[in-house]
Amino acid sequence: MKQITVIGAGTMGNGIAHVFAQNNYKVKLLDISSSALEKALLTIETNLDRLVSKEKISEETKQTTLQNISTYTDMEQGISEADLVVEAATEAIDLKLKIFGEIDRLAPANAILASNTSSISITKIASVTKRPEKVIGMHFMNPVPLMKLVEVIRGYSTTDEVTDQIMTLSENLGKVPVEVNDYPGFIANRILMPMINEAIASLYEGVAGVYEIDTVMKLGMAHPMGPLQLADFIGLDVCLAILKVLFDGFGNPKYAPCPLLVNMVAAGKLGIKSGEGFYDYTQSRKAEVISKQFR
Repeated sequence: MKQITVIGAGTMGNGIAHVFAQNNYKVKLLDISSSALEKALLTIETNLDRLVSKEKISEETKQTTLQNISTYTDMEQGISEADLVVEAATEAIDLKLKIFGEIDRLAPANAILASNTSSISITKIASVTKRPEKVIGMHFMNPVPLMKLVEVIRGYSTTDEVTDQIMTLSENLGKVPVEVNDYPGFIANRILMPMINEAIASLYEGVAGVYEIDTVMKLGMAHPMGPLQLADFIGLDVCLAILKVLFDGFGNPKYAPCPLLVNMVAAGKLGIKSGEGFYDYTQSRKAEVISKQFR
């Protein structure tokens, strides 16, 4: 596999494109928005500059990485020669099913189709294609250039050969792949999201404040980031979407999203991406605790 297409130029998409390109793969970054593609390239260049300044990579590696990336707004042009297509669009099942129907029609017959979904069934996604045996999950962690884990999710029909190829490919990217089976939330979010939801419920019930909850988990459990700040970083809308997948998939009340989370998303308080969540990010990049009751 040498030609990689990444669909979606957002936070995850540009990070995935960055990692492949830095490891000498030719990458076509595809998005319907030309402005999103321009922003993605700027983000990648900024992140590469940071690595150069820390002497993690050379200026030559930076330039080669940028040269390895080309951008497209036309899907047919973007995936017609792909060995691997990695979808990194918004975490919405209808959108992903539509995209996979299109890429199955346009991608070469031997191409592997992967989704960066954090919770949606790979088997369901594969069902809209004529190659379910070649559909797999590649769940990268944010920020992609720094985080080592790739959660590799086998759909019901995914072959051993395809799984082995993606495991090896992930290792070639300098990542640590972990194979899991296709059940709601997989492993990462099946464990993480109930913890975040419980932290939000503790805040909602007045057990403790934002600072207190996050400090207990950072200092007491050695977490690098508290669950409420992490929720802001992930995006409260994404957290809500994943919890809904878990609740719908298992039917267990323990996965029901906390009413506070539902209300905050409805109010547009999505975390870093909107400038406010459990913390205020409007004045600086540093998270400032919002002094108000979360009820």
